[in-house]
Amino acid sequence: MTGLTQPWHIVLLLIIALLLFGAKRLPEIGRSLGSGMREFKDSVTGNHPAEPQQHQLAAPTDATTTPTQTQTHEHESV
Repeated sequence: MTGLTQPWHIVLLLIIALLLFGAKRLPEIGRSLGSGMREFKDSVTGNHPAEPQQHQLAAPTDATTTPTQTQTHEHESV
């Protein structure tokens, strides 16, 4: 085995990364690197995953607040 594929080379690179970035930042860096690679691969191959649905995180609509407003108006008229 030659080059950077030897196990002790990989361990040495991981130790250097741990010293540079710290233990708290390494998982975050790995996640962002993985998502960036995935997005790049999808753009090259033309695969576009479905967009996450935005309406689940949206604020309540008027339809959900209407009964409360109706109840409020009923109490005011009494």
